[in-house]
Amino acid sequence: MTLINRQSPPEPLAPISFEIEHPFRSKLANGLEVVIFPNNKLPLVSFRLAFQSGDIHDPADAKGLTSATTSMLTEGTSEYTSAQLAEKIERLGAGLSAHASDDFTTIAASCLSLYSEEILHLVADVVLQPTFPENELDLYRRNTIEHLKFQRSQPPFLASEQSARLIYGEHPYATISPRAEDIQKLERERLAAFHHQRFIASNAMLIAVGDVEPDALMKDLDDLFGDWEQGSAPENVAAPTAERKARTITIVDRPGSAQSNIVIGNLAIKRTDPDYFPMLVMNQVLGAGASSRVFMNLREEKGYTYGAYTRLETKKLAGDFEATAEVRTAVTGDSLREFFLEFDRIRQESVGEVELDDAKRADAGRSQIEQRGRPQATCADRKNSRVLQALLTVHPDVGNDQMAAVAAHLFESELSGGFDQRW
Repeated sequence: MTLINRQSPPEPLAPISFEIEHPFRSKLANGLEVVIFPNNKLPLVSFRLAFQSGDIHDPADAKGLTSATTSMLTEGTSEYTSAQLAEKIERLGAGLSAHASDDFTTIAASCLSLYSEEILHLVADVVLQPTFPENELDLYRRNTIEHLKFQRSQPPFLASEQSARLIYGEHPYATISPRAEDIQKLERERLAAFHHQRFIASNAMLIAVGDVEPDALMKDLDDLFGDWEQGSAPENVAAPTAERKARTITIVDRPGSAQSNIVIGNLAIKRTDPDYFPMLVMNQVLGAGASSRVFMNLREEKGYTYGAYTRLETKKLAGDFEATAEVRTAVTGDSLREFFLEFDRIRQESVGEVELDDAKRADAGRSQIEQRGRPQATCADRKNSRVLQALLTVHPDVGNDQMAAVAAHLFESELSGGFDQRW
């Protein structure tokens, strides 16, 4: 019988080497970039056809146009109706979807490698020959408007809306959702014209991950996309972000509310900023998980909330930092005080060696899991994001001096602002 020592944790296993593979890169004559990550461990393949434009490129008079156009791509083509397309995808045991974010628009497809030619044909069909059927557009309008009504009944959404407006000012990132009236006025002709303008080869990149042979895939892509119009890529958004000169507080008062939704935010950095990794580690220490400082303070020590967190949101052109908690109304002021005490603490005091090492290990481990420990489709999404933004493939080491520098800038006492919504 073997006795187990439960007084101390077991020794860690030996480190496992981890290398991010180098992709195969090429380009079609019309400008379509192709990036391939061959991996034949499983008979699966995932494709991401991504465009360097997103919701922030909506025309000023047509908020929601990018998302509407993207969603409608899979609702009917010159070859298939919406139902026929769904049936075809189901018969292949595949997945095909389209989604727009702030910065990018992506058509995602995954299947057994046996059916890679068939799924690529469907991707080409929805991108090159969508018909935007009026009946499907009407259904999209009605469903989206109902969803927007629900959103506006949720305190966290309203808090996020106000926070984005205050942080980003006149920048398109300040708009996190269209209004019902924006969706109501969407017309088929406007979607078709927008599609012709934005869904072009020179604005696109195709990323393939999985059991593929690069030369054979390039031939298939040339057959399917070779005649795609090159077009002219849209110009970058040039609107400035808000310039914050003093700490502000915005309160949405609802008398009799049992809880307060606290959001403390500030403008941060874009994803390609050299300070990204120091800020990522600092965020891990401060509030990224259930063992972080603000969580342990406001929940475990004070009992003010079920959870308190911080979040670093980095985008292509800018980014923001937020600290959030839903607390009892009676301790709203005390909770704000503890948040700012933690901000001052990480700005003024060195982080202990063990705490810093744990934070770095958490971030590095999360990256490894995302690259190889999750389903292939998820790994494809991560590679898609890295390739689109030309991100670093290694995590540089982060020390206390670097963390202190980014914390000093982020938590300057006169700059970070708060938002309090009671509900």
